Amino acid sequence: MTDAPARHDAAVTDRSLLAGSAYKSGRDLAARQSLYRWQSPRYDLPGLVVEQLRHVRGTVVDVGCGNGKFIRRLRDNRPDLRLLGLDISAGILAEVPGPVAVADASRLPLPDAGANALLALHMLYHVEDIPAAVAELGRALADDGTVIASTNSARDKAELDDLWQRASGDVLGRKRGPSRISLSARFSLEEAPSLLGAAFGTVRMLELPGTITVTDPAPVIAHMASYRAWADQCGVPFDAMIQRAEEIVSQQIEKHGRFEITCLGGLLVCRR
Repeated sequence: MTDAPARHDAAVTDRSLLAGSAYKSGRDLAARQSLYRWQSPRYDLPGLVVEQLRHVRGTVVDVGCGNGKFIRRLRDNRPDLRLLGLDISAGILAEVPGPVAVADASRLPLPDAGANALLALHMLYHVEDIPAAVAELGRALADDGTVIASTNSARDKAELDDLWQRASGDVLGRKRGPSRISLSARFSLEEAPSLLGAAFGTVRMLELPGTITVTDPAPVIAHMASYRAWADQCGVPFDAMIQRAEEIVSQQIEKHGRFEITCLGGLLVCRR
């Protein structure tokens, strides 16, 4: 066994890298989010979150709020709620409507049972100690409250994994190159119910399968390029790999008329 998994986990959870590069602004996160414009069926994720919180009153805390996509929707649809956005990156919080605060998911600046709902959307895989962060969500949640987490399946976007290895292999002069950083690998849709179940008696999963179909390589390449913060972990010249990936996607679109990516994400709605 090599130390590759340990290096991967260290890169995905490196707080300095996350706050200082990967999420220093909302640019790369927006590039990853934007790929879903070409997904069928399309899911209104902020709308789904609003629906799951329809019975919640009081304070909702978005832990790892990123660029504030969900806070903005809640502010528009539920002006009765008290909203708080937390993130480890002060840079990305500059884009989010307040109140906001820099905070670590493992040490939330909240009293016991201080939140009526907490969101942990596509972020728990960035926490070094996931069980501790799940326990912290449980500590901060009111007895009748709701936690909504989200992540992707281990099978999500397998075509992008293949594209990455093909492109990096071509750059390195071999059949297959190194795998790309997988953000959700540490907290996959398959593993999440068990991890969340340690703190919550009920964990309900809403699977969100779909297919992304593009006829232009730009959205796919923007998504791949959004991993630049982890370029040092890629084991291949990053810009050359991205350029080769664009050539491969362009060739496939020219041949087949489209490039398809199979997606599987999900929401996990947790209660005590």
